[in-house]
Amino acid sequence: MIESITMFPQAPQPSATPAVELFDPPMCCPTGLCGPTLDQTLLDVSEMIVALQAEGLGVTRYQMTSHPHAFLNNADVMHLVRERQMAALPITVVRGQVIKAGAYPSLAELRPHLNGSGQ
Repeated sequence: MIESITMFPQAPQPSATPAVELFDPPMCCPTGLCGPTLDQTLLDVSEMIVALQAEGLGVTRYQMTSHPHAFLNNADVMHLVRERQMAALPITVVRGQVIKAGAYPSLAELRPHLNGSGQ
């Protein structure tokens, strides 16, 4: 019997869908952290994303103008946008489930959903 040897093991591949998806309202840049003054909420969101990514979680942000297909491909997101229009944004999706719309969650609000005990 011949054993196969892997000389270059592959690193685990991230799942196709990130753990956290943020569907942002229109902003001047991808993070909203541009311009003459910083919005504390957007700064907090940016810090939250860095913390989640440091834990190995995938986080993706989408804007309607630059990622329209992400919005169109998520039925729950599109339902909220059609129903509440721009007031629905931002929308936060964790592991395929909408957990918050109309405002960004805090890291404390996100944690239970990441651990599977949310809702």
